[in-house]
Amino acid sequence: MIVIGTDIVEAYFRSRAGHRGIKAARSQYNAWLAIAGAADWKTPEDVKKAHPKASVLKGGRVIFNIKANDYRLIALVQYVEGVLMIRFFGSHEEYDGIDAETV
Repeated sequence: MIVIGTDIVEAYFRSRAGHRGIKAARSQYNAWLAIAGAADWKTPEDVKKAHPKASVLKGGRVIFNIKANDYRLIALVQYVEGVLMIRFFGSHEEYDGIDAETV
């Protein structure tokens, strides 16, 4: 997949440098990014095979859990084009304050 929107995640990490658990979150995000970047997901089922705990929403949205569900990453996946666009990255608490289907 072509992954775009990584600047959203990088800005999040920069703004929270030194916070407890942020290094582990970055490490797990980097692992997720490597998997997503090498993937060739053609359907939501392909995503679920690679990430069984991912939540597939309508409209091509997928929610990924990062660092044992401490953080959430929302992506818009365009399967035909092979593009994954990161739309949100934040803590579970921050995630609770947004609408995953419109962000």
